[in-house]
Amino acid sequence: MLSQRLTGSLRRQFEPRRSGLPRILLPHHIRLLSTPPPRAPLVSSTKRKIASSPNLLGPLGSTYSIRRITFLSRHFSSAHPVISFCVRLALSSILGIGVVVTVILLHDATTYSERHVDRVPCNPLSLHPRTGGKKNLPIVEVNLDDEEDDAKRAMKDKPRLVVIGGGWGAVALLQSLPPSAYNVTLISPQTYFTFTPLLPSACVGTVEPRSLVEPIRKLIARVRGHYLMGAAVDLDMAERLVEVEVASDQGTGTMRCYVPYDKLIIAVGSTSNDHGVKGLEHCFQLKTVPDAQAIRRRVMTNLELASLPTTTPEDRKRLLSFVICGGGPTGVEFAAELRDMMAEDVLKYYPKLLESEVQVHVVQSQDHILNTYAEKISQYAEQKFKRSDVNVIVNARVQEVTPNSVKLTLKDPKNKEAKPEEAELAAGFVLWSTGIAMQPFTRRLVELLPNQFHSKAVEVDSFLRVQGAPKGTVYAVGDAATVHTNLVNDLMDLWEKFDENKDETLDFDEWQKMSKHIKQKYPLASKNLERLRELFDEFDKDQDQRLSLNEVAEMFQHLSQKMTSYPATAQVASQQGKYLGKKFSKLARQYKVLRENDMPDLDDEAFYDPFVYRHLGTLAYIGNSAVFDYDGWSLAGGLLAMYAWRSIYWSEQTSMRTRMLLMLDWVKRGIFGRDLSKVSFVISSIYHVLIHSSKELRLSPA
Repeated sequence: MLSQRLTGSLRRQFEPRRSGLPRILLPHHIRLLSTPPPRAPLVSSTKRKIASSPNLLGPLGSTYSIRRITFLSRHFSSAHPVISFCVRLALSSILGIGVVVTVILLHDATTYSERHVDRVPCNPLSLHPRTGGKKNLPIVEVNLDDEEDDAKRAMKDKPRLVVIGGGWGAVALLQSLPPSAYNVTLISPQTYFTFTPLLPSACVGTVEPRSLVEPIRKLIARVRGHYLMGAAVDLDMAERLVEVEVASDQGTGTMRCYVPYDKLIIAVGSTSNDHGVKGLEHCFQLKTVPDAQAIRRRVMTNLELASLPTTTPEDRKRLLSFVICGGGPTGVEFAAELRDMMAEDVLKYYPKLLESEVQVHVVQSQDHILNTYAEKISQYAEQKFKRSDVNVIVNARVQEVTPNSVKLTLKDPKNKEAKPEEAELAAGFVLWSTGIAMQPFTRRLVELLPNQFHSKAVEVDSFLRVQGAPKGTVYAVGDAATVHTNLVNDLMDLWEKFDENKDETLDFDEWQKMSKHIKQKYPLASKNLERLRELFDEFDKDQDQRLSLNEVAEMFQHLSQKMTSYPATAQVASQQGKYLGKKFSKLARQYKVLRENDMPDLDDEAFYDPFVYRHLGTLAYIGNSAVFDYDGWSLAGGLLAMYAWRSIYWSEQTSMRTRMLLMLDWVKRGIFGRDLSKVSFVISSIYHVLIHSSKELRLSPA
């Protein structure tokens, strides 16, 4: 019995477990040569699966099942979740990279194919245009690509839509037009559209200029249009010809030609208003990408010169004095960007002395900066600038700009009759951003038309038609246009139409009908015509419940003074461009029927409503924070508001390409800081030639 117990004990110690593993491991030179005893019957389904699995030889002659190995791997994964996650992440990354590389290779294989064109059809008139017009100039009736394919050939019979300018209004129009509805030609000296609200960021390297531009040819390709690099200089409305100045064949001079049109859109924008100030040739303006590049070169040059040991303290102080004339959004945002660059980047890589010597001045003629915003927004911006050491000078007017200084006059708002004080600021850089003025082509158009009295833009009606031009042919949008607000000019026409009983007076019913017509024709007057009875009683001087012609004239003069024009902003120009695009789309559907029946073009008033501006709010960047103002609701904050500001501008980009570039610029700036290198950008001489006539201010040499 004892021997049997010992034998059974030893057998239990050395025989393999049912799972396939021994209880103990013997030295490698000791082996059990006998085969394991037969297993007991397995009852559970799991054990039956294990028993049916292929077996592997264990160190004691026992067997390890594959199921056991799987169990061990799962046990290891659960015991080491971090390692398991890293392994899965690595495998997923390898798989993702492989998919991306495969897609790129397939794209390259299908994109870079060899294309050979044996013969390109071309109309002889595109190579040798006929001459005509008052000045006997070449008339561009046919373009070089009009015969390339069937789609282009079909465009020749479409009405000619000529757009002058490549700004917000023009681009919004192109994006709203249906393809192949018009034979579109865009004329502009710049070959690209510029996202102007972010130009202050481009001046200091926060974003790159390439991230703010989109080629005009890409935008106009959607409507199968044509682009001509040139500047409009004159207009013949009788023969419907635009006189355009283009580059000569050698690119060193210019020549002129005519471009015919059926409908003409003027979207040339504006230039800076000089207000009669002397010495503006020493100032910079911020309207275009070349302006931003010139400002960047000057700022970096001043910093480098101020860092030289040979620079005197007086010159260093002048070089580091930056004066911004104008407290609107452009001037405020540039001052904020400049101060951010000085505090975040210049302090790291330039001598510390520069940070203490830098002075940023904002000169504003009104009581507050951002005076078109809500009052608390203006106050918040002023407090933010005060904390950032930006010197805000209000109630001040610039009298003269010299190469080294800016001369001012300061008035006391509490004592308006006191004589203004004179002051002078040393300046190594001056930015001029005070108001708008006409471009030369807009001024020429005003000279050609009667009853155009506005000093800053061409007057249009509520349908954006240029007043005085043949109806339905010439339109204007953006900064180049201002909606007519003088109701007195239309008094007699309205009086004859709504004095129904011809008694030389208007009763209240007739006044209601007249006011309804005024609201439809002049949307700007709608807000002032909400209380008709009160307005009627106010100007009914003799209390006879009737309005005489003189009383109505006095009322119209009162209403005209209260009607304010639309602000000269990108938001207004964009909405006006979309409005014209939708209106022309509707008109294009009727164009074929009108031509087949020899009928004249439809009047805009007969088939479309007047333009109504919907204010979507204003916003401005003021240094790692932003301010918003929308219909009585305002927001001023820190990083959260700044990211909201970025999100809005990011969503307003014209293409996904610029969105990606803009996002990369912001990420790059956050990680590596701003680019402080002074890179020279060469602007071609032909660009200078084409836009020389459209510049009120000349850039100072950088």
